[in-house]
Amino acid sequence: MAKITAALVKELRDKTGAGMMDCKKALNENDADIEASVDWLRTQGLATAAKKSGRVASEGLVGIATDGEKGAIVEINAETDFVARNEDFQRFVENVTSVALRGNGKFEDLKTNAYDGGAESVEQTLTNMIATIGENMELRRSASIEVSNGVVSSYMHNALKPGLGKIGVLIALESDADAEQLEALGKQLAMHVAAANPQAISRDDVDADDLEREKAILAEQARESGKPDDIIEKMVEGRLRKYYEEVCLLEQTYVIDGDTKVGEVIEAAGKEVGAPITLSSFVRFALGEGVEKKEEDFAAEVAAAAAG
Repeated sequence: MAKITAALVKELRDKTGAGMMDCKKALNENDADIEASVDWLRTQGLATAAKKSGRVASEGLVGIATDGEKGAIVEINAETDFVARNEDFQRFVENVTSVALRGNGKFEDLKTNAYDGGAESVEQTLTNMIATIGENMELRRSASIEVSNGVVSSYMHNALKPGLGKIGVLIALESDADAEQLEALGKQLAMHVAAANPQAISRDDVDADDLEREKAILAEQARESGKPDDIIEKMVEGRLRKYYEEVCLLEQTYVIDGDTKVGEVIEAAGKEVGAPITLSSFVRFALGEGVEKKEEDFAAEVAAAAAG
């Protein structure tokens, strides 16, 4: 029987993302054959896939891709950051993002689209990844934006590699201006969105329910001052202006210079390139936002592992 070395265990772990003891067992069962061990891990993983699907997946990667006038962004979650550094997982996110870029922009259709031109769908390939790597993973969301005249620019904050990271942004700029100049502006605006996290482009785009809730809170806070109603109304108006400056992209202070409003930056850029520029849409994905992360009791986890 072939000798199971630490190097072999590491190679199998790097290839599959499976646990060290699982890798060692797989190599023992398959006479140190790496490929056979990968298949063995997949087979073992399929037997416990139902258990894995119930575990919280809040790590992973955001993937982003653009092609001139169109851009796509996806978020694929895993349970640990270790998997995010796995080359097979990274390649999977890249390929799914490419599928999304070629697709129709509908999330449900993305799941059933062919993966990387093969016979399996994106969802089927994900199931195989779960079996091989041994962690629950989830294709959580996707979005795409497109313009008929202009560019779609992107930015990935702290990119692990081009197009992969934890905060990704797409920006759509519509204009007759030179595409290269628009792309440069779009990249800077996307950097701003990554940092400032706006919720809408302008006041008209603010969610009506969010706005009413904010108005009610501001009015209640103002009433606590005991001032007359006319003063309270002015207080609410002033605080509402500040709210718009926080959530509306065009009214935010541009993080690049810390002084100018984003809307003014776009207007000035339009004059410089000789054609009006409209920021028509943006998308910002931050990895794991809105996912409740499970708090682990390390001592209990060790005890459970020892007992099981």
